[in-house]
This record gives sequence, structure tokens and C-alpha cells, in this order.
Amino acid sequence: MKYYDILIKNGIILKMDAANSVIENGYIGISGDTISTVGSGYPETSKAKKEIDAQGGIILPGLINAHTHAAMTLFRGLADDLPLMEWLNHYIFPVESRMDADFVYTGSLLACAEMIMSGTTCFCDMYLFEESAARAAKEASMRAIVGEVLYDFDSPNYGSIENGLAYTESLIRNWQDDPLVSIAVEPHSLFTCSPELLTAANNLATKFGIPLVLHLAETMAELDEVKKRYGHSPVKHLESLGILGPHLIADHCVHLSDKDIDVLAENGVSSVHNPESNMKLASGIAPVPEMIAKKIAVGLGTDGCASNNNLDLLAEMDTAAKLHKINTMDTTVMDSLTVMRMATIEGAKALGMEREIGSLETGKKADIIIVDINKPHLTPLYNPLSHLVYAARGNDVSCSIINGTLVMEERQLLTMDLQDVMDRARVKASDVRKWIAES
Repeated sequence: MKYYDILIKNGIILKMDAANSVIENGYIGISGDTISTVGSGYPETSKAKKEIDAQGGIILPGLINAHTHAAMTLFRGLADDLPLMEWLNHYIFPVESRMDADFVYTGSLLACAEMIMSGTTCFCDMYLFEESAARAAKEASMRAIVGEVLYDFDSPNYGSIENGLAYTESLIRNWQDDPLVSIAVEPHSLFTCSPELLTAANNLATKFGIPLVLHLAETMAELDEVKKRYGHSPVKHLESLGILGPHLIADHCVHLSDKDIDVLAENGVSSVHNPESNMKLASGIAPVPEMIAKKIAVGLGTDGCASNNNLDLLAEMDTAAKLHKINTMDTTVMDSLTVMRMATIEGAKALGMEREIGSLETGKKADIIIVDINKPHLTPLYNPLSHLVYAARGNDVSCSIINGTLVMEERQLLTMDLQDVMDRARVKASDVRKWIAES
């Protein structure tokens, strides 16, 4: 007799392992925080404290949102469809200059609720007051990599950059060995960070053996600015500073030359694709098929809600697949398997977490979701991968397990009071309206 803490049964299992294995009628046994068994049929000689019947639904690894700014849920829909600099100078910057740790905590809780309810079990965050983001993720029982954004100019959180590096190091020490929350060093970009800051951030990341995360080659304006200052492309600039390496996670990577892609691949750099944000801000289309062809690990991200409006990674997959088909005029590009892997195991690789999460394999952490397919828009079912990428949406996720903890069951959040979180967010929105009126 085998004993499990949780047993999930009666579902189509997409393992997202190296063989892309599918089990038509499978079960998963969870012991503590770990997947202990993945099998076919029903384990007659097993008992569990908790049994979950997937009712024929799709069981898959929890989705990984590899780049976001969680607290910007509180800016959702704020002054859309404006020129970038007007949007920043008249709305975002005035608000960010007045927000505090509780603002970020509330916005991050709201983000965690939205992500759990749409199938995301792990996210990589960059923003201000990130101790509060870490605390929100921990309280929501979400897996997260968080990092304080670092700039050359003063921050509303830590003040001068010297304090920013010290704040980051305190984050690293405070969250060391936490089972859910880990820390990255996160300089904002090449045009907001001097070579000295980039080098100092890289030294801090390598000192502790943690990721370095930054925005790279997101806009043409960035390319022009970096070339004007340093005489070459953003990728070449990082190469000249000795910063490229497997520890570097480069977000966006929209404007890359073939040579840039080769250099990133040669140095083991990973990338995160944010198609909806790049479309909304008219930044461009990242050369994702070309990066994947060069064996670069490419994850998928939503970016923040100010430049996307939602954190639904299932919707992001649909956009990613279709965007590159029309961009290349090739229907075979970015097929459903490729995109599904970006949101799971390739996303885990991009974050350096593939040994822990991203696939449903014995010994990995139990980050698992179930998608309910007993719905008109998901009937009939011929190909579960196709359904997930092209037909499913976040509200089709019925159950979420993170690190062996059941965090949502039958669409009900179990780790937070959703109504209270939304009420608190509405109060913060009143503050935002006031700050904008006063700016």
C-alpha cells in the first residue's frame, strides 16, 4: 500500500518532459512538496489524505510567468493608448514616486490571486519595495523569484544606488533557503544603469550564485541610446562588460541582430518573450523562432498590467503562437508544443529552475494545475496541446497546487481572502486617482 498526501486521478497528463509524454488516463501522487509517482490508470493499492478527481481534464505543470511587475496590477487600465513618454511622465512616474511598501504588498497580493486563478504557479518579478512582493508571494503560497529594480537615479524605496545594492543583499540574506521565494539581482536596463552599476550588480549576482535579470533591447529608442553612449549594440555592450553568462535572464530581446543571437547563445544567456506588452507598446516583435533555433532557453512572460492589462499566461500563449505565424507568414512556426514548453519547462530553464519545476516528473516539486475541459469552447477534444494554446483561458483552470500545497480547488482560492484583497486594491486605486489629480 502506497500513501500520499494528495492523489490526483482521472486526467490527461501532459508531463512536459524531454519526450513530451502524454498519459491519457493518469494519476499523480504527491508526498509533502514533491511528486512521488506519475502513472497510468488508477492506483488500486494507494491511499491519500486528499484525492482530487480531474474529471477527464488536463493535468499539467503549473505555468511560469518568467517576467512581470506584479504590483502594477494597481495600474491596470490607467491611461491606456497614450504615447509612451506622456504615459510615463504624467501617470506612471508621478504615482510610483508616492507609493510605499503597503501599496506594493497590496498590488502583489492581487497579482498572486490573478495568477493562481489563471494557472500560474511561479513568477519572476522586478519592481520596487520587493520585500513586500516577496511577503505577498509567501503568504499566497506562490513560488517566486523577486528582485529590487536598480537605477542610476534615486528610488522611492531605498534612495541612492549604494542603498539599492545593500537592500538587494539584505533581500538575498533574508530569503536564503526559503522553499518558495528566491532573490535575483535586477538592474533595470542598459539606458538607466551605468556600466559601473551593471558591473556591481553582476558581481553581487555571481557572489551569491543567483540570477541577474534585466530588460534588454526592448525598443529602438534603447538601441539608439546605447549606440550613442557606447558605440555598439546592447548585447555587445554587455559582452564588453563581461556580464554575459548562463546566470543572465534577458527580458524582451525584441531588437537583436543575427550576431546578437549568436553571442547570447554562445554565452548561455536565457530570454523571456513578452508578446502582448511588446505589441501594446509598439515595441516590435522579438526574434523568438531564431533564438529557439540557436538553443536559447526562451520563457514566456506577461510583463506588468500597465502594459498588458492581464496576467493570464494561457492567453499569452495564444498571442505568442499567432503573432509569429503572421510575422513569418508560416503556419508551422511556434506550434502549440513549442509555446506550451515556453510556459513550462523552457520557462523553468530560463529561470535556472528546471531541476525543480516545469515538468511532471518523479522527484520534482509538486507545482501542478488542472484545466477543466467540460466546457463548450473546449468540446470536442482532439489535441490537448492545441486546446491549451488556442482555446483555453485562465478561468478554465479548476485546481492549482504549489509546492505540494493545494492553493485553489474548484476555482476557490484557499490561501487568501479574495474579496478582502480586491477591497484593499480599490482603496489603493482611490489613492492613485488622488495622486494623479495632484501631479
